[in-house]
Amino acid sequence: MDKLKKVLSGQDTDDRGGLTDIIETPSLSWGTRIKGFAACFAIGIIFSLMGTFMLWVPRRGLVLFAAFYTLGNIASLGSTIFLMGPMKQLKRMFEPTRLIATIVMLLCLALTLCSAFWWHNKGLALLFCILQSLALTWYSLSYIPFARDAVKKCFNVCLA
Repeated sequence: MDKLKKVLSGQDTDDRGGLTDIIETPSLSWGTRIKGFAACFAIGIIFSLMGTFMLWVPRRGLVLFAAFYTLGNIASLGSTIFLMGPMKQLKRMFEPTRLIATIVMLLCLALTLCSAFWWHNKGLALLFCILQSLALTWYSLSYIPFARDAVKKCFNVCLA
């Protein structure tokens, strides 16, 4: 009963429950996680390529492109869940250094699908696909130490 009182009053910060340990600790072996990452990432690339080929299908090509391209990016993004686990991935996605990139990326994923399926606006769908790629690249660079700084310096040198 004392434990329940501590938990409900917010005083039980040291003792972690079994459920928290299970959620935060990946239960797959390292080899299985690498295989899952590679498979999911490959599926993402295949879907993105299929989307690119669907662009030339008459009438429905843009809708198919936006759908497959977005699904490919979601699969590629989801592949990292195999490496660090779902909860750790979500926590890291919304860290202050990645927050803007994550929000822009998720927003572009949703807006790409909206512009293709509901608004039927080809120009917006293509624009959001481009923004989607840029946002995913910027998000991915946040995991590499000093990569964003190097890209910023490169653009400054090129534009100066």
